[in-house]
Amino acid sequence: MFAYVARQPIFDVNREVYAYELLFRVGEDNSFPDIPPDEATSKILTSTHLSLGIEEITGNKKAFINFHRDTLMFRFPTSLDASKVVIEVVETVDVDDALVAACKHIRGLGYPIALDDYDMKGKWEAFIPFTSIVKIDITDISHEKIPALVARFKSNKIQLVAEKIETYDEFNKFKDMGFDYFQGYFLAKPEIVRHRKLGPSSLTMLELLSFSSQAKLNFDEVNSIIERDPSLTYLLLRFINNPLVNKRHKITSLKHALTFMGEIEVKKFISLLALANLSNGQPTELLQMALVRAKFCELIYTQIKDGDDPLKGFLTGLLSLLDAMMEQRIDDLVSKVPISDDVKGALCGSPNILRDCLTLSQFFERATWSGIQQFATKYDVKQNLLHSYYNEALKWANYIHSAALNDN
Repeated sequence: MFAYVARQPIFDVNREVYAYELLFRVGEDNSFPDIPPDEATSKILTSTHLSLGIEEITGNKKAFINFHRDTLMFRFPTSLDASKVVIEVVETVDVDDALVAACKHIRGLGYPIALDDYDMKGKWEAFIPFTSIVKIDITDISHEKIPALVARFKSNKIQLVAEKIETYDEFNKFKDMGFDYFQGYFLAKPEIVRHRKLGPSSLTMLELLSFSSQAKLNFDEVNSIIERDPSLTYLLLRFINNPLVNKRHKITSLKHALTFMGEIEVKKFISLLALANLSNGQPTELLQMALVRAKFCELIYTQIKDGDDPLKGFLTGLLSLLDAMMEQRIDDLVSKVPISDDVKGALCGSPNILRDCLTLSQFFERATWSGIQQFATKYDVKQNLLHSYYNEALKWANYIHSAALNDN
């Protein structure tokens, strides 16, 4: 039996990732068939903490993890690093003096306690003195009642997470109310109203993308573009000479890189450089999500269509958030990049294998376990393989973002 892990970002007021909530299911049918939630929590923690490492899933951000009654009573969270986790007490637990004492003891050991999906019931009153964070589902509580809750929790030095934030208007509304953190899918939706203009730098990056997606790399053209921007040259050489990529050879030029890495890998990294520059000024999580999708779609597409161009899957995932980054319609943007028709179709919503791969990546982001199962059945792929590919994509994206594209 294996565990499926999904992660959902929790943002701060600057739209940067503060933490990830880890969501999971156990077993082939992606559900809790005959397994109590406590046992499922134990299994996922064993899987992630011992075999993969929570920090590899969260990229060294904090991990919010749901705990049910028995795991709290037996102090199961204390097997984790208190500096890396937030203990979420789910709203369905039966509250009594013993549970309150257990949670208070866990808090005393340095573990932050969060109340998940706070429902305003009196049973939570005993938790308030030692609670660090309260999560409020904005679809469950009348918005007129929320300002009073904010004032009360703030007076107790409790931080607040607004859940189910779907639009930038909602993000701004609850930020103005005083919420500290935000969870939802607003970030991946473009603010078309603002409509970022494509300046010379952006057009250059789109030009780079177009070259990287051509069947045969026009090496002289790409070389001339990169040489015009010293920062691109620096990033490329730094990436290629990183010990995790290249332990033996000192790479000194783009031509040398092509010889060493091969055309497909150079094309991929050129497209990464271009997207990183196009996402400038946007929350870093957008680029992080695009990197995960790129690697995941590449792995899945290669598994299903072995022998076809793996760059198709990679570009489909990589460009899938270009509309949110550029705040323009995706069909307008892809018309500026001469990518293959099937990649363009997938990005614009036309049904094909690449679109299914992209949808699968979204299923993992949203922990839509039934959708993952349907994909596995449709393409005759084992679910544990999909899970391992997603973990591989998370680790790859964390590495690329921190070691290659982060110029800090």
